[in-house]
Amino acid sequence: MTGWDISPSGVQHVLNETGKAAEGLSNTGKALGETLPSAAKSAGTIQQGGVEKSGVQGPVAAALGEFFEAYQKDLTYVAVRTSNSLSGAATATSEYVKGDLEMAAKAQANALKEPKIDLPGAEGPQGGQ
Repeated sequence: MTGWDISPSGVQHVLNETGKAAEGLSNTGKALGETLPSAAKSAGTIQQGGVEKSGVQGPVAAALGEFFEAYQKDLTYVAVRTSNSLSGAATATSEYVKGDLEMAAKAQANALKEPKIDLPGAEGPQGGQ
């Protein structure tokens, strides 16, 4: 492996921008969940013989309900998947930086160690004599 080439500040920028976009998507999903029931209610109910039957949804309301039910799971999946991806990228980058700091500390500690000198013939307490 040739190595990693990660720019933590670049990753942070991308995560911030993606987070903003995800927040917009989340807000849209919430608004959809709030407005669809109101739209379904406003679409009216079924009338028979000129008399409105209270509580019986009309075809538009039923279609809106089916639409929301069909896409609610997908919308939730996208929101959770996006959140997990952002969190995973942030954690991976943090661990990368932590690994770099640990390697740098180890290299610095090794550089500061007292050198061991092992001269040929310098065995025992009298040195090379």
